[in-house]
Amino acid sequence: MNTEQLADLFRQYGDDVFRLAYSYLGKRADAEDVCQGVFLKLAEGKTTLLPGKEKAWLLTCAANLCKSQLRSFWRRNVGELDESLPFRDETDQEVWDAVMALPPKYRAVVHLYYWEGYDQGEIGDILHISRTTVQTRMSRARDMLKKELSDDVRLSANDGAGHAQ
Repeated sequence: MNTEQLADLFRQYGDDVFRLAYSYLGKRADAEDVCQGVFLKLAEGKTTLLPGKEKAWLLTCAANLCKSQLRSFWRRNVGELDESLPFRDETDQEVWDAVMALPPKYRAVVHLYYWEGYDQGEIGDILHISRTTVQTRMSRARDMLKKELSDDVRLSANDGAGHAQ
């Protein structure tokens, strides 16, 4: 693969790879590292991409690198940094916070389904899991989000009621 083709793929899919990595890892720097790693693997020239399947390969590679990073010793033994993203309104921030609070395996399926637009079969292919596992994770993720977001709404309502007295 020549430099121009690689640059074209990065322009087309770099943000998608970054967003998936960020949804897995929750840290901008780690997501940037994974994104760079994906395109470096491609630049090595050991992979031949099938026409029309470029994005799927890139996202599969990103998911695999994220899983490796989550298993690493250093990842488990390093402190957290606060990374805030600007949102238009408070509701968007609450939804984002709730999604990022999900365990990585649930964040990944939510991200690929809602932000990237993949169907459950494609998500299974990308993450190397069965369609049934994708359905189960989606269901559990939705339940967790529903509980988390409804708890936030109740807390907000209770805060408002408490201030009125």
